[in-house]
Amino acid sequence: MKKFLNVPEAFVDEMLEGIYRAHPQVTCVNDDLRCYVTANSVPGKVGIVTGGGSGHLPTFLGFVGRNMIDGCGVGGVFQSPSADQLAEVTRYADQGAGVLFLYGNYTGDIMNFDMAGELVELDNIETATVLGNDDVASSVVGEEHKRRGVAGIFFLYKAAGGAAANMLPLAEVTRIAEKAQARTRTMGVALSACIVPEVGRPGFEIGEGEMEIGMGIHGEPGISRKPLATADAVVDEMMERIFAETDYRKGDEVAILMNGLGGTPKEELYILFRRVGQLMDARGVKIRHVWLGEFATAMEMAGFSISVLHLDEELEPLIAMPVETPFFQYFGA
Repeated sequence: MKKFLNVPEAFVDEMLEGIYRAHPQVTCVNDDLRCYVTANSVPGKVGIVTGGGSGHLPTFLGFVGRNMIDGCGVGGVFQSPSADQLAEVTRYADQGAGVLFLYGNYTGDIMNFDMAGELVELDNIETATVLGNDDVASSVVGEEHKRRGVAGIFFLYKAAGGAAANMLPLAEVTRIAEKAQARTRTMGVALSACIVPEVGRPGFEIGEGEMEIGMGIHGEPGISRKPLATADAVVDEMMERIFAETDYRKGDEVAILMNGLGGTPKEELYILFRRVGQLMDARGVKIRHVWLGEFATAMEMAGFSISVLHLDEELEPLIAMPVETPFFQYFGA
């Protein structure tokens, strides 16, 4: 393991200390570094709380800010935050209109968010839950409830955050998050493993000339391991699965997220996006928004994912809203 750190056990908390020093627009609750919240609350607005393990920057905590998320429970590397921490973040995020829990579909997170919901219910805080489950490789059609949440949760943050910023009630913010969830699909591919600092060695191995289609952001197995192919061939295989699940028609509009997993240069992401654009052009589908870079990483894993949100007249202006967070600024479209 070659990493810039002091001791592995301090990896998460020292990272958070650096973030708080660099970005005064975020703060923590009750001096708990892992209860990460915006310092600029909006009275009367629905709160949105997310959470999950570290090792995925900028997901999850990097999207806490104006017109996106209000707070995040921060766990250890690839570990869930505690129920008590999530409850503290929720109490802070509640501005009298209730709180939406918006996070990835992982067992530990579900258990702790459910417990947090029970804890804040005693404080008369109303909550609702939407799970990101955009990873098409992790389960078959008809069993979407089993799918993992990966980079496509960015679109859920964007849509729900915009709805909450428009001062819509909790039921409406929840409905819009569910619509974005239903219209988002992601496929990923990995070329290498990553190292959890406290473990000190790769969690799995991929051969020098191999790739794994559909690997999860914690190293969960994908759907196939095969020889590394050309950029166009890899995108074709990934997009084939996304196209199979969405009835795109000529004139439809989409938003695209080309996401690096931590060890993929932007130059390569642009080569890959070139092919995505060609495939959309062939179907007469207009790409309305593009974001390219690192949005949901897996430490230093080499690889990328493609997330596609099928826009409609309701979602498009929410996706186009300006946002400002420590890790993501967008001035609107």
